[in-house]
Amino acid sequence: MRESEWRRRFAEEARAERPDLATMCLLIGAEADPARTAADLDAAHAELDRLAGELPYRPGGAREWAVAVGELLGGRYGYRGAPEDYRRLTSSLLPEVLERRRGLPILLSVVWLEVARRAGAPVYGVALPGHFVVGFGPPGEQVLADPFDGGRLLTGDDAEALVRGATGAPLDPSALRPADPLEIVTRVLDNIRVWARERPERSDVSLWAVELALTLPSHPARLRYERAQLLVRRGDFPGGAAELEAYAEVVAAVDPDAARELLAQALAARALLN
Repeated sequence: MRESEWRRRFAEEARAERPDLATMCLLIGAEADPARTAADLDAAHAELDRLAGELPYRPGGAREWAVAVGELLGGRYGYRGAPEDYRRLTSSLLPEVLERRRGLPILLSVVWLEVARRAGAPVYGVALPGHFVVGFGPPGEQVLADPFDGGRLLTGDDAEALVRGATGAPLDPSALRPADPLEIVTRVLDNIRVWARERPERSDVSLWAVELALTLPSHPARLRYERAQLLVRRGDFPGGAAELEAYAEVVAAVDPDAARELLAQALAARALLN
C-alpha cells in the first residue's frame, strides 16, 4: 500500500467518532515499515482476537480480570519488557511487538488493552508519568497492572514508586484517570520522536512521526516548526521554507518578533538553494 494511503487511513481513524486504538497503532507500524501490507494489519487484528478468545469467560471483578490477562499474556505467551527495549524503534511498533512479544510499557499496554477489551473486560490505559500501565475496574475499585513486568499487579505504593523512579516527583492522583485512544497514540508518537531525536541519522523516522502527529485533531502548533526544521535538515529547502512561512502566520498574532525570526529562517533556507 502506498505511504500516502497509510497516512490517509490514519488521519481518518483519528477523526472517527470512536478511534480504534489497535488500528492506529498498526498504521504507525505500517508507516515505519514499507514492506507491511493490509494483509499484515488484518493478521495482527486476528492475533488480538485469538488471544482474547483464550481468556476465561467473565472471570470475576477487576482483580480477577487483571490476573487472567496477566497469566495469559505475561505468563503463557511471555509478553514483557526489558531495559534494552528502550533502545529499539521496534519496541514502539505494534506489529513488531506482537511478533517479538517485547516492547515499551505503552505498546505492551496496548496489547493488554486490546485483548482484554475484546474479551469484555472493564479495562483502560493509565498514563502514569514515565511508565504507562493498565487499569481494570471503576475508580473506587481500580486494579493496576504493569504489562512491562509481565502484568504484575501494582499497589498504590508500587505506582508511586514507578512515578518517582521515572520523574522524581510524587504521583498525582489525576494521573490514574483512563487515557483515551488519541492520548495513547500521541504518546506513542512522542516516544518515537524522542527515539529518533537521539539518532540524527534517523531523521526519516522523525519526519514521518511528526507528520502523523500533525494529522491528529489536537496537536501543538509547534510541531509545524519541528517539521520545517526536519525538511531543511534533509535538504528539502523549499518545503522547509514554506512550512516556516506558514508557521510564522500562525504565531504572528501572538508573537510578532517570533514571526519575524521564522521568516528570516525561511529566507535563509531558500538561500541554501543557490
